[in-house]
Amino acid sequence: MTDDASAYEPTWASVERHDPVPEWLKDAKFGIYFHWGAYSAPAFQSEWYPRHMHVPDTKERAHHEAVYGDPADWPYHRFINGGADREGRHVQFKPRLTADGGAFDPDAWAALFAAAGARFAGLAAEHHDGYSLWPSETNEWNSVDRGPGLDLVGLHADAIRSAGLRFMVYMHHAYHFTGYFDHVAPQTDPSLRKLYGQLDKAEHERLWVDRLKEVIDRYRPELICQDFNLDKLDEASLLEFLAYYYNHESDWGTQVATTYKDGMNDRAAMFDYERGGPAGLHEPYWLTDDSISDSSWCYTEGIGYYPVEVLVHSLVDRVAKGGTMLLNVAPTAEGVIPPEQRELLLGIGDYLARFGESVYDTRPWTVFGEGPTTMGGDNFVAPVRGTSDDLRFTRSKDGTVLYATVLDWPGTELAIPTLAAGRIDLTGLRRALLLGPAAGAAVDLPGHRQDDTGLHLALPAAEAPFASPAYVVKLEFADRVPDLATD
Repeated sequence: MTDDASAYEPTWASVERHDPVPEWLKDAKFGIYFHWGAYSAPAFQSEWYPRHMHVPDTKERAHHEAVYGDPADWPYHRFINGGADREGRHVQFKPRLTADGGAFDPDAWAALFAAAGARFAGLAAEHHDGYSLWPSETNEWNSVDRGPGLDLVGLHADAIRSAGLRFMVYMHHAYHFTGYFDHVAPQTDPSLRKLYGQLDKAEHERLWVDRLKEVIDRYRPELICQDFNLDKLDEASLLEFLAYYYNHESDWGTQVATTYKDGMNDRAAMFDYERGGPAGLHEPYWLTDDSISDSSWCYTEGIGYYPVEVLVHSLVDRVAKGGTMLLNVAPTAEGVIPPEQRELLLGIGDYLARFGESVYDTRPWTVFGEGPTTMGGDNFVAPVRGTSDDLRFTRSKDGTVLYATVLDWPGTELAIPTLAAGRIDLTGLRRALLLGPAAGAAVDLPGHRQDDTGLHLALPAAEAPFASPAYVVKLEFADRVPDLATD
């Protein structure tokens, strides 16, 4: 770690000197990660099963008592250490590699993420349950010492980087000791007190920092995302982490970033909307973490999924508003990404293979788009499907191309009211193209006209000439894309 005069100190004034959003992340636009751990073994309701199995009058509690027994007799850590359910079946989070006769292949996962068009990928390295997916020296409840006997973070880091993607981790461990296990009875065993977040606050805060340092030192993640309740930590802990992480940047020769949902500020880190995003253009640059599922972040029996059109539209909307989308998938406890999820990821990848130039390496334009469909507005706003009247704009990084993405086929003419005469000077518009249907293919749109109602582009047919979740018009200018006239 660097020790020169430019090193970051654990003060806000110092860490705020660090650029919170590296250029590579502004260019990447799309990443994939996954929730996978001991909570995947029961495969019921959600990744909050470890908490809710202890809470009276919950579905998880009733399920646990019916399938496993009273939580006092069949505690959560049995999913880590292994145990028999009421039917005598052995239950444990213990994925095995395909090389050892199992179903888990991290290289195949990474290849799928690359095929889906992700530019970075990773995993929730520790969720609220306090189970670390690496050989932690600060936490004996880890995936090498208990459970599968595998360094899951390390395996994925190697596979993801080998696939040409940048590696990231998501850390949820602030809530681990600030409320997640508040319905678990007091433990007398020191190790179980650690697992169930029952040490004193100072001890847990030290563990919070030290686990981050372990992940940084072992795996060199270029992005570390943080879940909520950072505002329940001492400021000194947050600053120690930020300074430690940012001081590794020069040694690694790459830019790094971290996100927050609370407890930090956008001068030191990047804000992360959970399952949402802003209603309009938003600066500074931001990220959203969302899931492929509308019901859970981890795999559960009967899990539901968003249609590919909804996922693509939410990606396009978020990029147009100045953000990046990190999409979660939900593998089974055995280490399989289900076929339905693979199909959705490959559908996104097909779209990005054909129209990626309107997404990757782009920047927001003067306005994000137009149309009747409201998308975003805050955290926990479900993604929705757009219509043929909904458009989203991006511009090329060099500022010479404006992309207009329409979220359904509009028929024989595409009208863009935002580009009306009096609002924008289009004399420099060199040509208009309809991208697709294959990567690198485009159809010239020679007949365009501008009037007081917008720019009007004649399209090849009333029915879509090829299938796609959305359609992209590329407007090339002789010079820079002009700004809209101010009112």
